[in-house]
Amino acid sequence: MDARSRPVFEYLRISVTDRCNLRCVYCMPPEGVPKIDHTQILRYETILNVVDAAVAEGVHRVRITGGEPLVRRGVVGLVHQLAGRPGLDEVALTTNGVLLGDFAGPLKEAGLRRVNISLDSLRPDRFARITRLGHIEDVLAGIKAAITHGLTPVKINVVIIPGENDDEIEDFGRFAHDHPVVVRFIERMPFQAACSEAPFVSQEQVLDRLSAFLALEREGNEPGGGPAEVYRIAGGAGRVGFISSRTHPFCRSCNRLRLTAAGQLMPCLDSPEGVAVADLKIEDLRRVIRDLAVAKRAHGKTCARFDGARCISLSDIGG
Repeated sequence: MDARSRPVFEYLRISVTDRCNLRCVYCMPPEGVPKIDHTQILRYETILNVVDAAVAEGVHRVRITGGEPLVRRGVVGLVHQLAGRPGLDEVALTTNGVLLGDFAGPLKEAGLRRVNISLDSLRPDRFARITRLGHIEDVLAGIKAAITHGLTPVKINVVIIPGENDDEIEDFGRFAHDHPVVVRFIERMPFQAACSEAPFVSQEQVLDRLSAFLALEREGNEPGGGPAEVYRIAGGAGRVGFISSRTHPFCRSCNRLRLTAAGQLMPCLDSPEGVAVADLKIEDLRRVIRDLAVAKRAHGKTCARFDGARCISLSDIGG
């Protein structure tokens, strides 16, 4: 398909809850953040209506996110209903992995294709400190269960932060070498909550350190238009990837549409625009999606800055 004729949105990310079973230090204070009232959280029926409208406008992949999506009751049933939707090629999920050991089997059976697991440290003491409530053993069990049940490729998302976990770059490289996973190093985004000048470790810095002991072979970008640059590890079981919004911006090729847990449909993480869709019918939803597509194209952004964005952290909009 010619690039000019491709739909603007091909990928819908759905936040099903703002709740989380961790309290990560870079995301929220120890007591957590104010929760959206349960009456404001989108019902699954409404989510399915939005998906149907989005598919009619060219979306063919969806990803379920949170908060932590596995804490919402009925999420396996939602996956089952999504997986049976005509026109959807893939249903995926992003999770912190804590509950995945129990959920991997039922999710696979329901039709889930693959998972991304957020993990910022492989050291038990540091993981416990960063997450405040987490145990690394639970996440490692979740990774193993995802591999066992074929939710592959299992992608491990790690944000490297100077002075926090940048001494684990080599550890994550070895993990990718030893396990059939894709460890993706993500440059820290400059959300307002983190300050636009938030320090980060660049793709080149990580790549230099990994290349000192791993033989890396560039594969190209992820299938399906994903933003990650992927490298094969010669002689290794897995791969490494890079999502580098600050040094290698990918705004011009972004094909994502986002639905927040409270029912705002948004064309971008870095967007002041959002449309409340909870009470809209299918035809109205399709019109909204077309309007957001026009707005997304018109902006012609080359790099997200989050200056006027509605969200101040990923907990507001989903991963």
